Amino acid sequence: MFEGFTRRRIATSGAEINLVVGGDGPPLLLLHGFPQNHVIWHKVAGALAERFTVVATDLRGYGDSEKVPTTEDHSSYSKREMARDQVEVMRILGFERFQVVGHDRGGRVAHRMAIDHAARVRRLAVLDIVPTLTTFQSVDQQLATAYYHWFFLIQPHPLPEHMIGLDPEFYLRRKTSMWGVGTAHFTPEVMAEYIRCFRNPAAIHAMCEDYRAAATIDLEHDRADRAAGVKVSCPLLALWGARATMDRCFDVLATWREVALDVRGQALDCGHYIPEERPEEFTAALLDFLET
Repeated sequence: MFEGFTRRRIATSGAEINLVVGGDGPPLLLLHGFPQNHVIWHKVAGALAERFTVVATDLRGYGDSEKVPTTEDHSSYSKREMARDQVEVMRILGFERFQVVGHDRGGRVAHRMAIDHAARVRRLAVLDIVPTLTTFQSVDQQLATAYYHWFFLIQPHPLPEHMIGLDPEFYLRRKTSMWGVGTAHFTPEVMAEYIRCFRNPAAIHAMCEDYRAAATIDLEHDRADRAAGVKVSCPLLALWGARATMDRCFDVLATWREVALDVRGQALDCGHYIPEERPEEFTAALLDFLET
């Protein structure tokens, strides 16, 4: 995987971030989601690297990035702090402005980044999510059933950590099989890498803290933005799975138009794991947006 890419580990002011970088051209940052790591981009990174300098990182707490100490208010895993890590990584690599693509949790980090660091983000693409505040405000039985983990992972430590830690491979395989269309898009090599990282008890705790932050301090930040009328100012592309939960529960484009000024997007014929399920269609849609 990631042939021709260089593996790096960069110390930011908040965490040491694991990443791969490759290609040549304008900088493009790729951010993964739960319960994965940067490997989610392995099918598309090569094609993107033909046109961009691609930086694919592990979010703090995920993959091989640092598992930073947690705090009572969960702020160490707030999207604000996670976004700052990534902005600093790009600056250290020499990129003051860049485009960013975020899947799942990475999309939430990218959304916060486009607000807190608006001068840095040229274009933003979010994959198979709606804004965090919108999600919590819209919970019904259908959404709560599909996204039960949003409420399981936020339970006080150590309940979810202990339960997942009893058989982390089972939990990861079960979770990933629920959101995609089949599991053939996960090669044995890729799944082995996901499992390796997910088995780390510190990673399980960090992931729970990510969700705890989303249900607490992240909502404070989001509500403050909405009250102040702050919106994403750069162009935003939303892509989502036509056979995934977001398509069934939301008008995805309408949700993003509530928080961003310039929104476009479409559904692709897949489940949640867009870059792995439909790599060619995803790449085509993304390039059309980034190169406009």
